[in-house]
Amino acid sequence: MSTGVAVPLTTLPSPRLWTVALVGNPNTGKTTLFNALTGFRQHVANYPGVTVEKKTGRLRAGELKSAIDILDLPGAYSLNASAADEDVTLRVLLGYESTTPRPDGIICVVDASNLQRNLFLVSQILELGCPVVVALTMSDVAARRGEVVDEAALAASLGVSVVTVLAHKGEGMDRLATALDAALKGQSNSHCLKFPDCICSALDHLESAPHEFAARTGGTAACHHPCRAELLQTLLNPAGIVEGHLSRRCDARLIAAMQQHRDQLRAEGVDLPTIEAEVRYCWIDEVVQRVVRKTGAARVAMSDRLDRVLTHPVGGLLVFLALMALVFQAIYSWATPVMDLIDGGFGALGGWVEGAMAEGALRSLLVSGVIAGAGGVLIFVPQIVILFLFIAVLEDCGYLARAAFVLDRHLRKLGLSGKSFIPLVSSFACAVPGIMASRVIEDRRDRLITVLIAPLMSCSARLPVYALMISAFVPARTWLGGWIGVQALTLLGMYCVGIVAAVAVAWVLKLTVGRGASPVFLLELPNYTRPQAKTVFYRTYHAGREFVMNAGTVILACSVIVWALGYYPRPVSLHAQYDARREAAEKALGDSPDRADQLAAERARIDQAEAGESLRQSYLGRAGRWIEPVVRPLGWDWRIGTAAIASFPAREVVVATLSTIFNLGADSDEESSALREALRSATWPDGRPLFGLPVALSLMVFFALCCQCVSTLAAIRRETNSWRWPVFAFAYMTTLAYVGALIAYQVAA
Repeated sequence: MSTGVAVPLTTLPSPRLWTVALVGNPNTGKTTLFNALTGFRQHVANYPGVTVEKKTGRLRAGELKSAIDILDLPGAYSLNASAADEDVTLRVLLGYESTTPRPDGIICVVDASNLQRNLFLVSQILELGCPVVVALTMSDVAARRGEVVDEAALAASLGVSVVTVLAHKGEGMDRLATALDAALKGQSNSHCLKFPDCICSALDHLESAPHEFAARTGGTAACHHPCRAELLQTLLNPAGIVEGHLSRRCDARLIAAMQQHRDQLRAEGVDLPTIEAEVRYCWIDEVVQRVVRKTGAARVAMSDRLDRVLTHPVGGLLVFLALMALVFQAIYSWATPVMDLIDGGFGALGGWVEGAMAEGALRSLLVSGVIAGAGGVLIFVPQIVILFLFIAVLEDCGYLARAAFVLDRHLRKLGLSGKSFIPLVSSFACAVPGIMASRVIEDRRDRLITVLIAPLMSCSARLPVYALMISAFVPARTWLGGWIGVQALTLLGMYCVGIVAAVAVAWVLKLTVGRGASPVFLLELPNYTRPQAKTVFYRTYHAGREFVMNAGTVILACSVIVWALGYYPRPVSLHAQYDARREAAEKALGDSPDRADQLAAERARIDQAEAGESLRQSYLGRAGRWIEPVVRPLGWDWRIGTAAIASFPAREVVVATLSTIFNLGADSDEESSALREALRSATWPDGRPLFGLPVALSLMVFFALCCQCVSTLAAIRRETNSWRWPVFAFAYMTTLAYVGALIAYQVAA
């Protein structure tokens, strides 16, 4: 490389702990290398204000005496890109990120099978004046294509150490660590490309400008003094991401001077939008010619044969639908035994606590609040684990990009990305893992829209409501010789309600919160690779752990709050009244032969009646009476309104709440004939039936569209890093559900 735009040499201090950034294009094996360097001992968080993961881990340095923290930065193609993930990479590398120190060194990951594309970012990284080591990955893939990259020649061309690694096999890790340690203790890079003299002259003046401004203001300038690489990126990319950062940090006169130099360069015939690419790719072509050797005819790649099928407009779509059917079946069915085991385990724990403690508020809090709330958190873990297991495998093997390519042409019409399909399909089982799966979507607007419409997919938690209402109030008629049933069509209709609403909402959101020019869909199809068991395991593990540690706390807190609203106030007179009924029942039975069985049955009925009356007199019951005028147009009375409020922690709670209100206890489920009969027998004060087909349809449509699920809201909070979007989701979905339920009732009545 020539030295037309040089960065001064600096000698780094010797801190006790180094921070090294891991940088590279997407799909270069960066994550696999990060895992190999850190041994999967990582800390994962989010950068403030964005849903971009911040992953750090301590380098397993072997014989090295230095302590080195590795910071895995999001994949980037350029230092002047516009995506949120790439913006994070830029901010960290230039020291703009207040929560992350500027790295002491950089490991630049380069794909040997795509050297020409990768070297663009490398050329920009080398201009930052920071110690750099290049990790050359995918050399085995390049060899299969009949190419070999000369490591020594590449190192000579770049002026930095180059180490060939096969991270999935652990090869080259010690050499890389040794080269990194030497680079950190050596000198910074001073390599830059040779740009035209007119650009170099402009940069020379701009480099001195901050000092002139400081002198004019009579002291040391408090503003940021950009390095030459920052000035170069700002000069050549008007209104780019770097200029946006510098305009907030530098003296305004520097930006004005920058614009003057741009105008002068344009007057001299310099095409600013293309000059950087021309200079860099001219240098890249020279480097590639020197370092890449052809070893013979490349074999017909298996990936090319696979892509003929997997990216075909029809064949690719069929393969994707088959895979999604497998994923959906796994989330919906395979997780059920484990979920039942968790549910049964927490039920047994609650029963043991009930038997070991005296009746009272503390026992009720532990059983109905804490234990039930913890069970409500952990019961989602099997679905999350299975979903992220599939996502990790599909992404690691290279298929996920193919699926996005096939689907993008269809989903783009709704303002979504091709990668939105997996989160949306997953949400039919549960919106929580579906929302978490939206992380595969790079564009933040597409990701946000996907997160906001995912809860409209009819998840499995809605099924108890559908099953109860359909079995109790929808006629069991069939057509076409029994092949088509009204009840089955009604269930299908509930799923369609959510899908149609999601399409409409996505279109509206695209015109409002997601407005703006749609980004060009540039998708790189990575090489097919064998999924690495450790990578798949740890990604799945971290997804489950993250849900429990973050969303789980919100779910548990809401469960306790709803318990308190349903438990208090607890009038002493009410308990005394039902105690008197128990004593009267015991005396009335006398000495009959089956006295014990009869007494147990009678006490159970009295306990159920007391529980129902306590709920009716609780704050939750009062809230149901308070909202009755609002829900009456839906055909509901205060009892249905109370059940809707109580179902906020989880939609399926509505069945248990209705069972309690109608004095059947909280153990009845959607299959209970007693509960169905109680609902059929319920009346308004004037004797009119409370339930019927119109009310059943109203209730089902409401729960098909509402966001009565604190787990979903907690997941939205986690993925958007803000409470604004869960509040928005709850508000718009509740409004949509109310309007839909009103239309359903008024049309059917």
